[in-house]
Amino acid sequence: MNYKMIVLDLDDTLLRDDHTISPRTKKALMDAQEAGIKVVLASGRPTFAMTHIAKELELEKYGSFILSFNGAKITNCATEEVLFSSTLSPETVHELYEVSKREGVWIHTYVGDDIVTPVNNKYTDIEGEITGMPIIEAANFVAAVQEPVVKVLMVDDPEKLVALESKLQPLMEGKLNVVRSKPFFLEFTEAGVDKGTSLHHLIQQLGIKREEVIAIGDSYNDLAMIEFAGLGVAMGNAPDDIKAVADHVTDTNMEDGVAKVVETYMLDRAAPIV
Repeated sequence: MNYKMIVLDLDDTLLRDDHTISPRTKKALMDAQEAGIKVVLASGRPTFAMTHIAKELELEKYGSFILSFNGAKITNCATEEVLFSSTLSPETVHELYEVSKREGVWIHTYVGDDIVTPVNNKYTDIEGEITGMPIIEAANFVAAVQEPVVKVLMVDDPEKLVALESKLQPLMEGKLNVVRSKPFFLEFTEAGVDKGTSLHHLIQQLGIKREEVIAIGDSYNDLAMIEFAGLGVAMGNAPDDIKAVADHVTDTNMEDGVAKVVETYMLDRAAPIV
C-alpha cells in the first residue's frame, strides 16, 4: 500500500517518557515528509501544548496538521487556519461540574491558554506539566466558565475513573463523547467527536483514502483512529485490549516504535538500522 498520511498520538507514542522525540524517530518522520507523506499530530492535548512539537517536525513547511483536544479541533500548520472546531456550552460544563461533585472527583477545563479548576490537585498538576499551561484555581468554577470550551476532564485515581467511565458512558450516549486518555484522565467532548471522526473529516478535505492512512497510538482515546485507519498500530506499551484491535503492534515509545513503522511501511526499509 502506498500510504500518504501517518497520524500520531503524542504522549507515550511519538514522545519518549521525557516528552522528547528520539533522533531516529525524528529522522524517519522528516524523511517521510520529504517523500510527500503528511504527518498529523493527534492528541488529547490543547493546541497550545502541541505547537512546539509541530514546529520541531516542521509541519508548517510540509503543509501538515494538528488534531488537538482529542480531535475537537483541526488546525492547518501552514496557514494556522482552524478547519474544524467543536465546543461544549457553558451550561454543559456546569452540569459536568455538578456530576464531578456528586461523584467525588476533580475536574478541569481550558479557558484561553489557562487550565481552570475549582480545586487544584495532583492530576491537574500533571496536566500543567505536560502542557506547559498555567493553572488557575477558581473557587467559583461556574463563574469562571462563561464561554464555550473545547473539552472537560474529570481526573482522579485510575480505579475510580474506570468505574466512572462505565457509569457515565451509557448516560451520556448521544450527548457527549466520554473516553479515558491517560488512566487518570476522563475526557468529555461533543458527541460524535473523537480522533477517528476528526481524521475522517480531514482526509475527506484532502482527498486521501482511509486505506492510505496509518494511525499509531497507545491509549483508549486512540482507539477510534486506530480502528479507522487503513493500518491501525498499537504501541508496545499500550494496554492489551488496544493491541487486540490493532492491525499491527510495534515496539514501545522508548524503543523507537514509531520510527520502525515509518521505516518499514513508508520508507521501504525492511531491515531498519537498530
